[in-house]
Amino acid sequence: MSIITTNGVQTIKPIVYPESDGKPMADDTKQMRWIKMLSNNLEGMFRDDPDVFVACNLMWYAVKDEPDEYAAPDVMVAFARPKGDRGSYRQWEENDVPVTVAFEILSPSNDDEEMDDKLLFYENHGVEEYYVYDPVKNALKIYTRGRAALVRTRDIPGYVSRRMGIRFEMTKPEMTVYRPNGERFLIPAEIEAERDAARKRADDEMRRADEAERRESLLLQRFSRIAEIAQKMQAGQATPEDLAGFGRLTTPETG
Repeated sequence: MSIITTNGVQTIKPIVYPESDGKPMADDTKQMRWIKMLSNNLEGMFRDDPDVFVACNLMWYAVKDEPDEYAAPDVMVAFARPKGDRGSYRQWEENDVPVTVAFEILSPSNDDEEMDDKLLFYENHGVEEYYVYDPVKNALKIYTRGRAALVRTRDIPGYVSRRMGIRFEMTKPEMTVYRPNGERFLIPAEIEAERDAARKRADDEMRRADEAERRESLLLQRFSRIAEIAQKMQAGQATPEDLAGFGRLTTPETG
């Protein structure tokens, strides 16, 4: 709340925390692809952990009653915070837990002053790991928290995040990110292709199971009929049709 005095009259005006900064999530398809890939894969990686919150382009308000003190990371990860929908990340409503990891994907509109401001905000408000990736230059900057500030990490090839366990490789034309189990981060189209392949494998296995069940049922029927005719033959009650059928049933199938 804020108190406004007009002509000697004081009125209380609620403080508004906008859920958007009015800027587009991405300036081009390459930036959007990387934002989606990182957020989708991190959400999938932590899907079984109820206390890891992942979001993209979500407004983070770090200080109560100071709506101008905000950032909107392209991708954020907050540890020790429950999953769930939010219009914004208001730190004082999150047990005062800051965003743990922030990602920024550079676009042509980003300038040095803007990125310096982002680094200062993340440094001042408790981010433990901060990643800045330029997909055009295939360049990655990594900052990790030292004793009091975010410190630039120079040893990037094969770098493994202490907080997330993911690994960054820069040996290809584009950065490659790997999960702790060694699986590569996939773009949405690749994730969908894997889902389609998994569905096809499941369908194929179901068809094979159905066919095996059908064959087993036919075999049981055949053995049952053979046993029935054999009993009739033993009792001298088998008809010519029974005998012909017995011959067919006991002849090995070919082809």
